[in-house]
Amino acid sequence: MVAAGGGGDNVAMSAPTVEFRVLGAVEMYVDGRGVPLGHARQRQVLAALLVEANRPVPADTLRERVWGDGAPQGAQGSLHTYVSRLRRTLGAVPDTVIRRGTAGYVLTVDPDAVDLHLFRRLVGEARAADDDAAAGLLTRALDLWRGEAFATLDSPWLAGIRTTLDGERMAAELDRNDAALHCGRHADLVTELAAAAVAHPWDERLAAQVMVAMYRCGRQAEALEHYRAVRARLADELGADPGPALQQTFQRIVRADPTLTVTYQPPRAATDAPGPDPRGPIPRQLPASSPSFVGRAAELDMLDLLMGPDPGRPATVLVSAIGGAGGIGKTWLALRWAHRNSHRFPDGQLYANLRGFEPATAPVEPRVVLRRFLDALGVEPARMPADLDGLEALYRSLVAGRRMLIVLDNVRDAATVAPLLPGSPTCAVLVTSRHRLPTLVSAHGARPLALDVLAEAEALDLLAAHIGAARLAAEPSAARSLLRHCAGLPLALGTVAARAVLEPGIDLRTLAAELDAAAGRLDALDADAPETGLRSVLSCSVRAVTPAAARFFALLGSAPGPDIGVAAGSSLAALPAASTRTVLRELVAAHLVQEHPPGRYRMHDLVRLYATELAGRDEPERGRAVRRLLDHYLHTAHRAAMLLSPHRDPLDLPEPVAGAGVPPDPSDLDAAMAWFDAEYPALIPAIRLADECRLDVHAWQLPWTLATYCDRRGHWQDWAAAQRIAIDATGRTGDLEHLAQAHRLAANAYSNLRDVATARDHLDESLRLYEHLGDGAAGAHVQFDLALLSDREGRPEQALGHARRSLDLYRGSDAAPIKVAVALNAVGWYLGQLGRYREAVDHCREALAIAQRAESPYGQANTWDSLGYAYHHLGQHDEAISCYRQAVTLFHGMGDRHAEALTLDHLGDSQQATGDRAAAHDTWRRAADTLTELGHPDAGTVRAKLSSSEVA
Repeated sequence: MVAAGGGGDNVAMSAPTVEFRVLGAVEMYVDGRGVPLGHARQRQVLAALLVEANRPVPADTLRERVWGDGAPQGAQGSLHTYVSRLRRTLGAVPDTVIRRGTAGYVLTVDPDAVDLHLFRRLVGEARAADDDAAAGLLTRALDLWRGEAFATLDSPWLAGIRTTLDGERMAAELDRNDAALHCGRHADLVTELAAAAVAHPWDERLAAQVMVAMYRCGRQAEALEHYRAVRARLADELGADPGPALQQTFQRIVRADPTLTVTYQPPRAATDAPGPDPRGPIPRQLPASSPSFVGRAAELDMLDLLMGPDPGRPATVLVSAIGGAGGIGKTWLALRWAHRNSHRFPDGQLYANLRGFEPATAPVEPRVVLRRFLDALGVEPARMPADLDGLEALYRSLVAGRRMLIVLDNVRDAATVAPLLPGSPTCAVLVTSRHRLPTLVSAHGARPLALDVLAEAEALDLLAAHIGAARLAAEPSAARSLLRHCAGLPLALGTVAARAVLEPGIDLRTLAAELDAAAGRLDALDADAPETGLRSVLSCSVRAVTPAAARFFALLGSAPGPDIGVAAGSSLAALPAASTRTVLRELVAAHLVQEHPPGRYRMHDLVRLYATELAGRDEPERGRAVRRLLDHYLHTAHRAAMLLSPHRDPLDLPEPVAGAGVPPDPSDLDAAMAWFDAEYPALIPAIRLADECRLDVHAWQLPWTLATYCDRRGHWQDWAAAQRIAIDATGRTGDLEHLAQAHRLAANAYSNLRDVATARDHLDESLRLYEHLGDGAAGAHVQFDLALLSDREGRPEQALGHARRSLDLYRGSDAAPIKVAVALNAVGWYLGQLGRYREAVDHCREALAIAQRAESPYGQANTWDSLGYAYHHLGQHDEAISCYRQAVTLFHGMGDRHAEALTLDHLGDSQQATGDRAAAHDTWRRAADTLTELGHPDAGTVRAKLSSSEVA
C-alpha cells in the first residue's frame, strides 16, 4: 500500500505485515514471505514466547519448556544465544520485540499476528454471536489450523500444550457444527461429520450432530443405525449407556419431532455456491502446490491452450503428457496448473501417483488406481468388481457427464494410462512421465509438452525464493557456482536451498566449495539419467544432518513400499519411537524426506535411488535392517489378522530379532483394519522383498496374515500373487504342511476371482498333500472349500458330498468345536438346497447348539439363516421368521451388511407367506436398499419382489 504526500518525492510505505504461525509448523512470515527461524531449539524458544505473548516468562521456566527436566550444562547460555538470534530476526518488524525484565523474557506482539491467539479471539467472539455469524467466525478460526500444533517440535511442555489445543480445536469444531446445523446447513456438513465420527467414536455430542444431519437429509434409518452402533460400542467397551442428550436426540428422530427439521440456509458469503452433488462425494485429491514455484510461464500458457482455453465450457477429452527428466518439476507444473484451473472442474479432481520409476517399488497397477478413484467417488469396496474390465466400466460410468480433472503422475508407459482414461468429453486428463509416451499421443490424441530444466534466471529466482535475494547478491560468484552444479534441476536447487536455510551461518562460498569437491568424483547431470547428477547435492545434504539421521536415511533405501510409518521405521533402524520421530523430522527439514500424509514418510524417487545406493554400501547392515523390518510387519500383521478372524489356527512365528519392535495388539477389529489399510501398500512389496532375500518363512507367513484382509477388501489379485510366492517359498523349504496350506489359500483367492479351474487345481494339490501327511483336520478345510467351490458352480449335490467329508474329518480329529458346527451348518444348508428340509433342520439345530456353546456370533448367525430357510420351505413360516430375525440381529451387530441384507430378503419371503404384505414390503425395501448400495447382483431380484408387493 502506497500513500502519496504533497509532492511526488514524498512517498511512505506501510509497515510490514508480520504473521506468526504455531497451529502447524512454527513459522514466521513478513509480507507473505517466510523468514528462516533457525533449528529446532531456537524455534522452541520462539514457540514458548508466542504462547505467552505479551506476558513475561521467567528464564528458568523458558529453559524447562525448551529442554524439559534434562537440560544440558550450558543450556542457559544457549538460551541467551537463541534469544539474541531471534531478536535479530525480529529487528525489521516494528512493535515486535523480545525484552528481558525482572520477571523474565517478554515477546511484545500484536495478538492477532499470532494464529493461536487469533484463533482463541475468534472462538470467544463466536460464542457471543448469533448462529450465522458464529458459524463464519468459527470457520475462520478453524481455517487457521494447518496440521498438528508445533509440528516437528517436541518437548514435555509442548506435548501438554498440544493436547490442550487439540481439545480447543475439537470444541470449536463442535460449536461450528451446532451453529451450521442451526442455520440449516446439514447437507453441507453430513459427509464431514460422518468422517469426524470415525476419528472420534466416543464423542456423543458429535454423534448427535451426525444423527441430526442425516435425519434432515432424509436418511432417518442411517441416523438410527448410527445411534445403535454408538450405543453398542459404549455397552461393549465401557459397560455404559449413552448420555441423556444423545438419548434425547434418538427419541426425537424416532418420533419425527418437527422441531428437528429446518430449511437449508446457505452461508451469507457463499449464496451462489453449488449444493452437494446428489451422485456422490466431490473428490478434491490434488496435493498442495509448491509454495516456492517460480517461472514456467510459457509452459503454463501452453497448458492453458492444450487443455482448452474457455473456462465457460466443459473441457474436451484431452491428455497432455508432460515429459521430462526426473526431478525436473513435472509434478509441480501439473499441480500448479491444476490448482490454478480447479474452478473449471467443479465436479472434482482425482490424483494418483503411479510410481512408474521408483527404484525399489513396482509401478502401481491400473486396477489399484481405479479402486482408489472409485473409493473417492463413494463406491463401497463390496460394490467394486473383481476384474479390471468391470472396474473400468464402473469408473467411466461414474465420471460420465461430470466436469472433472484427472491427474496421473509419474507414469511409466501408455498401457498404464489407458484403463484410467474417462470416456466422457467433459473430463480432462493430465499425465506426467519421464518418457515421451508416443503411443499415448498416437492412440489417444495426447498433446505432448516437453519440459526442460529451468533457465538460469528462473533457477536464480527459485534459490532466492528459499534463501533470499540479498544473500545471493552478497556472494554472486558462489551463487553462480551453485546454479552450475544444480544445472537448472528444481529438485537439486530445492535441496541446496534447504541446506542453506537450515544452516544460516554457513556462507554460500563454503557450500559451493563442498559441491565442487564432490563434483569431481561424480557424474555430471545427464538429461537421460538425471539421478546421477544429484549425488553431489544429496551427499552434502546427508553429511549436514546428524549421524543418526544419515544412517536412517541410508536404511530407508531398503524399505519396501511407497512410504513408511514411525513404528516400521523404528524397527528398520532399531531405534525407539521417539528417536525415530526426531530423525525423521530432521530429514523432513533437510528436504530429504516428505511427510505425507501425517505420520507417514516418503522420498522422491531420485532421493530414494541415492538412499538405495548408500544402503548397498553396507550389505550386512542392510540385511539386518531388512530382517528387523520384516519381523515387525509379520508379527504386527499376525496380531491384526487374528482380530479379523479369531477362529483361525495361529501361526508359529519366528522370534523377532533384536531391535524389531512389535507394538501392542490393535485394540479391536476396526483398529486392525485401519492398520492393514495404512500398511497394505508396503506389505505386498515386503512379501516380494522376503522372497528376494530368501527369508522363506516370512515369504509364506506374511501372505497368510493378509488372507482375510485381502478377501474383505477385494484385493484378490494381490492375494493370489502373494500366495504364489508363498507356494514357491514353502516349496524351497520342503515344508509340505505349509505348502498345502498355501495352495488352499491360493484357491480361495482364485475362487473369488471366478477362476474356478485354477482354484480347483490348487485345492486338489492341497488335498493330495494333506492326505500324504495324514492330516485329517487340514483335509477337512480343503473339503469345506471344495464344497463352497461346487456351490459357486451351481452343483449342490457335489457340494453336499464335500461338506459331509469335511464334517467326518473334523469329527475324527481334535478340531475346535466351532469348526464342527460350521461343517454341520454347511451340510444342513446344502440339504436344504436339495429339498431335504427335515434333515437340514436336524443338522442345523445341532450346529446351532455347538456355536452357542462356542459363543461364535458368525457361527450362530449363519446357522439361524439356514434354519429359517428350511422352516420356510416346510411351511412353518412363524418359526422361519423367528430364525431370520435372530440372524439379522447378529449380522447387524457384527456390521456384516451383505449377509444382513440377504437374510432380510429371506425374512421378507416368510412374511409374505404369512400374508403380512406390509411387513414383507418394508423388509424387502431394507434389503434392496442395502444390496443396491453394495452393488450386489441380487438387488434387481429383490426390487422385483418389492414392486409386486406394493401396498395400497
